[in-house]
Amino acid sequence: MSRINRRSLALLMACVLSIGLHSKLSAAEPHYKLLKSISVGGGSGWDYLYADSVGRRLYVTHGTKVVVIDMDTDKVAGEIADTPGVHGFIAIPELKRGFSSNGQENKSSVVDLETLKTTMKVTTGANPDALLYEPKSGEVWIFNGRGQSATVIEAKTGKVLVDAIPLGGKPETGAADAAAHRVYVNLENSNEVAVVDMKDRKVVATWPIAPATAATGLAYDAKLHRLLIGGGNSKMVMMDSTDGKVIASIDCGQGVDAADFDPETHLAFVSAGGSGTVTVVKVEADKLTAVQTLTTERGARTMTVDVKTHRIYLANAKSRTDPTSFKVLVYGME
Repeated sequence: MSRINRRSLALLMACVLSIGLHSKLSAAEPHYKLLKSISVGGGSGWDYLYADSVGRRLYVTHGTKVVVIDMDTDKVAGEIADTPGVHGFIAIPELKRGFSSNGQENKSSVVDLETLKTTMKVTTGANPDALLYEPKSGEVWIFNGRGQSATVIEAKTGKVLVDAIPLGGKPETGAADAAAHRVYVNLENSNEVAVVDMKDRKVVATWPIAPATAATGLAYDAKLHRLLIGGGNSKMVMMDSTDGKVIASIDCGQGVDAADFDPETHLAFVSAGGSGTVTVVKVEADKLTAVQTLTTERGARTMTVDVKTHRIYLANAKSRTDPTSFKVLVYGME
């Protein structure tokens, strides 16, 4: 074989390898699409969704009740009644109980997950909104919007451990880091994250979230110690949870509400009801990379991720008065 032919063959092989590598990389990039729409019915208000990846149930807050959907069959499996103005719900499968935040009555319903019956109600601060469960301490933290405080409940007993931890602003969502003994809370009206010491039960720092403002969604990458914050000005920021330094930011949609994180795929999701989009973001230690702007529906603002199937769920309706249009939208990777 001549030298020219060898050189041509080498160039050809290099091109083939390059194309093959590019194809593999492209195939590895996630691409979400609409899989189905689950009809629930009704058109009253709704707020957070919660995916229990262990119990395989999706809990969807809906006015005065929580709708329960089987995530393996995508069918409505039941409902939890008497949760006036409910904002959020969390399930604790190992305890076979869940907790709601009933905004209109300043209480949390403690629910038997097997029967979906309320076993007791616990008094919270004014207008309880988002809530979280921290398994190491066994505590449920409820963030009270009008009360600008956090109520702490012992999950096993439903006993109130702390009536109200002052937060210094209107809380929106929270995330916990048991190893650092910290709870991080978005303060929507002050453009900050409050850092709460879980042992001392008090705010020990407040960190600005600029260039984001009006923080709503909050997710946490425990491995990288990164807070992922969705702002009302269409900005998502990544903050170091050890010192509050904003490391990276990225543009996202209008009317941002929820943020979530999938630790296996290392993808973060920010839902925006104004633009009807979910921004899908690859999270690395020092940067954020948008990998997809998923078109959903205008008004679809609240969201959760099932870390087992990597599907994301959003709630929406044509209007809050339409008697039939409330639904859950299911998106998954191709």
